[in-house]
Amino acid sequence: MPILGIIASSISGNLDAGDFESIATVSVASGTSASLTFSSIPGTYTHLQVRGIARLSGGNGELDFQFNSDTSTNYNYHRIYGNGSSVVAEAGTSTTQATVGYYTAATSVFNGMVVDILDYANTNKYKTVRSLNGMDTNGAGIVFLDSSLWRSTSAITSITIFSKDGSRPLDQYSHFALYGIRSA
Repeated sequence: MPILGIIASSISGNLDAGDFESIATVSVASGTSASLTFSSIPGTYTHLQVRGIARLSGGNGELDFQFNSDTSTNYNYHRIYGNGSSVVAEAGTSTTQATVGYYTAATSVFNGMVVDILDYANTNKYKTVRSLNGMDTNGAGIVFLDSSLWRSTSAITSITIFSKDGSRPLDQYSHFALYGIRSA
């Protein structure tokens, strides 16, 4: 039986893989890091996507983004998460960062995440962020769906990734990739 990816890669015609482009990667090569930053983000795409794996040192905690070094209370968020037996919903207004994930310090467990930043270069509207992230620890996993709003019409030119309270740095091998998505 042929592998579906091989079949899909042989399709010609309307398939255009050029609308999704790698921009940059950042990672913690050794030790820990308080934050990682994507800077000088070009304004030539319609949307951005950040994909990553991460673990926070020193305990469980929230992973957040700040745009253009904005530390003012210009962010709102909504979150729903579940672990297979219960579901929780949360919200926050006038925060100083966009909420994009929740991470654990469990040994050898890295959380995975995909974050979409919509219309990041549009200077006529606020920026919407949506994130899907989670982890599995041999049957005790958890999945998060977050959405955030950055109440600014500025184009996003930098993204700083850090833990919410700052006391839990990113562990070694935490890695993030930034992609640009062109409109169809």
